[in-house]
Order: sequence, then structure tokens, then C-alpha cells
Amino acid sequence: MTRSFTVLVPARLASSRLPNKPLADIAGVPMVVRVAQRAALSNATQVVVAADSDDIVTACRAHGIRALLTKVDHPSGSDRLAEASALLGLADDDMVVNVQGDEPLIDPELINQVASLLHQRPAASMSTAAHEIHSLTEFTNPNVVKVVLDQAQLAMYFSRAPIPWWRDGNTHGIQSLPLPAPLRHIGIYGYRVGFLKTFPQLPPAPIENCEALEQLRAMWYGHKIAVHVTQQAPGPGVDTPEDLARVRSLFKP
Repeated sequence: MTRSFTVLVPARLASSRLPNKPLADIAGVPMVVRVAQRAALSNATQVVVAADSDDIVTACRAHGIRALLTKVDHPSGSDRLAEASALLGLADDDMVVNVQGDEPLIDPELINQVASLLHQRPAASMSTAAHEIHSLTEFTNPNVVKVVLDQAQLAMYFSRAPIPWWRDGNTHGIQSLPLPAPLRHIGIYGYRVGFLKTFPQLPPAPIENCEALEQLRAMWYGHKIAVHVTQQAPGPGVDTPEDLARVRSLFKP
């Protein structure tokens, strides 16, 4: 049985590629509300949007979604989550799942799996998810984050580079991939609240600055990240106007 957990959805109004992204209309409903509605189909005891704007809070409440106003100047999403956890009075041993505010097609079962994994792995401070890559184009794309696991399904490293790589180069043909299949990281995280409170206070790590991947900070300081490997690739997220148009088309009657 999955231990109780809270879903937090960080939502920031500013976006360089898609202004006012959380409020983008998807079939008459703001995108952040669509995300929260999907998350509410999981086993979470509560779903809360952690917003940086009164406009987001108002939009959420108009659709029956709980929302908290957090500081505007948080340098990262984890800082916003830490503040929201404190505002909610969550205990250090409580669990939080961070669902990004631009994932209106998030699978509720994936949320359950990430929460359950953190419960099952007491040595891990965080949990996340990944799925197999079967495209050489994705494998070599720096915008696709890869993760390598150990035998215990704990993350060894995350990178924008294609990992693992053949020592002697790709001798099996341009279309081949390493075996076993490389893994694409999915940007959903489970946290123990005690760790979440301290994480933003840790200085950024050199490898984090190099790769621009915040999860590497946790690993740099010795924290373990358990990874659930799912067979189903997640639905498309929304980063650009083109992404938004694609998702809107899926919600048309």
C-alpha cells in the first residue's frame, strides 16, 4: 500500500519561451489547473499549486484547486517546493511529489509509482522516473536528459550527453544503441520533506553547473536517487507555443 503523500505543482508566471505559461488556455481551462486535475486522479492525499502570482492562485481557486502564494524570487523550483512544504506544515518524514506545471497529460499512475518507490527505498532522499530510449536521435540530443542506473535501480549519473557510450565507438552501425537500452529521464521527483527543506541550502555543485541539472547537486553531496523505469513514455509537456498547440489539439472534442 502506498504511503500518503502530497503533490506539489510549482507554477511560475514568467517564461522566456511561453509568457504566462501556467495560465495558457487548454479547452477553456488554465494549463496549471489541467495539471492539478490530472494529479488529483493519483493516490495523493492533497494536490497543491505553489504559485508565484496572485493571478495563478485566483485561477486555481476558481476551479476548486488549492493554491499557495510563494515568493517571486525563488532561484529554483525546489526552493519554491521547500517554502510550500513549510506553509503546509508538512513533517520531515512526509513525502512530496513534484509534478511540473507544464505537464497537463501527466499519468496519475506514474505519480503513484514515484511516491511508492520513495516509500520502498528508505536510503533514498529522492525518487524519479525514466523510460527506455529507442531512437539514436533522442540519444544524441542534449535536450534529452539521460540517466544511468546501478543494479539497485539507483541513479549513478544524469547527463545531457549520450550515456552510456561505447568505449571503442559505435561499431555496430549508425542506427544502433547501447545495450541494455539507454534511459531517458522523466522530470518528476519524489522528496522526503526533511531533505527538501535542506536541499536549497546546499551550494550548487560543479557538475550541476556544467550540465545545468539540479538533481546532480543531490548526488554531489551523497544523496541517493531511486529511479522507477516505466514502459510508457510520458505525454508531451509544454515548453513552446508549438507544444501548446499540439496539446490543445488533444483536448478538442
